[in-house]
Amino acid sequence: MEIWINPACSKCRSALGLLDAEGAEYTVRRYLEDVPGEDELRAVLDRLGLEPWDITRTQEAVAGELGLSEWARDESARDRWITALAEHPRLIQRPIITADDGTALVARSEDAVQEALARSRG
Repeated sequence: MEIWINPACSKCRSALGLLDAEGAEYTVRRYLEDVPGEDELRAVLDRLGLEPWDITRTQEAVAGELGLSEWARDESARDRWITALAEHPRLIQRPIITADDGTALVARSEDAVQEALARSRG
């Protein structure tokens, strides 16, 4: 299991604390430093079952600078959104846990972290 975090994020720290309390084995990825590329983002989106606009932090300053609120949210704009996430990783919602069963979750709640644990444990 891998968890994408921003150490400054309280939801990320909470998720890590829960994983540690459960004795989970996981790898931490500081995605602002180890930025995922476009292909990796596509793969994670497939695992999440979401679209790029579903995992975009639209309240970030860079979202306003890019005018994301005006961008189409359909297949024709999908690559544009993925490029924006790759170029501006601060826009990526966090934490994201990729479970050992091949799925992934945006783990912003304790329930989502527990679900990732259950999926990884089989």
